[in-house]
Amino acid sequence: MFTPVFLAEQTLNGLSFGALLFLLASGLTLVFGLMRIVNLAHGAFYMIGGYLGVVVAGLTGNLLLAVLTGVVVVAVTAFIVEVVLLRFVRGQELPEVLLTVGVSFVIADLCLAIFGGDPHSLPSSAGIQGSMTVGDLTYPWYRIFVIGIAIAIGIALIVIQNRTRIGAVVRAGVDDREIISAMGVNIGWVFTGMFVVGAALAAIGGTIGAGVRSIAPGIQDEVLLYALVVVIIGGLGSVTGAAVGSVLIGLIDAFAKAWIPELSYFTIFAPMALVLVLRPTGLFGRTT
Repeated sequence: MFTPVFLAEQTLNGLSFGALLFLLASGLTLVFGLMRIVNLAHGAFYMIGGYLGVVVAGLTGNLLLAVLTGVVVVAVTAFIVEVVLLRFVRGQELPEVLLTVGVSFVIADLCLAIFGGDPHSLPSSAGIQGSMTVGDLTYPWYRIFVIGIAIAIGIALIVIQNRTRIGAVVRAGVDDREIISAMGVNIGWVFTGMFVVGAALAAIGGTIGAGVRSIAPGIQDEVLLYALVVVIIGGLGSVTGAAVGSVLIGLIDAFAKAWIPELSYFTIFAPMALVLVLRPTGLFGRTT
């Protein structure tokens, strides 16, 4: 159980799962942390992306087309949810929670009615074929691809958040919405855009994640729970925190399920509880 091959394999499993968590948690931390919107429908956006990705990839065999389809449909759905529903309860935490929970239930029931209750996965023809071999270790290239996608998106998000005018406007809007509005910026539409971007990231995670973990009824609650743990550990509004938290939880999950599967959930929530006690703002959250 402690051979180099086993350790390397579980490390890669943890990193690939952490990559999916990052795609989900990065969008959630932008919405939840920067915009202060309690979006509990985020896991449902992941589910839509996953189901649509499976269908389109099965019909065309094209993973890129599957991802684009999932992103477009989820982005439109998120836009409608934000403009038609959430905009009227913004800043009211309880109505936001109840509304987004309701949206999640509606999406889950629609997916169950349309796609059925059986698990769905990306067809092998749409994924990256073959395995990487290093010594005695053999590992699927597709999981390496998932890790690479998460790294690329993470770098892009950090650059946009910290080095561009859009990122500066979003940060300023969070710190002092009245001032940024007085400067002529329609911060309401900026926040709508951020909500759509966060949902699109969840859709990407759902589509490519369907090649790692099957999409089935209930997946929206499972991934949302993991994403919330990551955001709490990393800190609200921090993309870097989401990355660190995702890697940490991914590795803990992989090794816990291999060594102590009966305590796998305890090993996930124990670090979150510890962070809440020692640093309530998260590892990279702002203390002011």
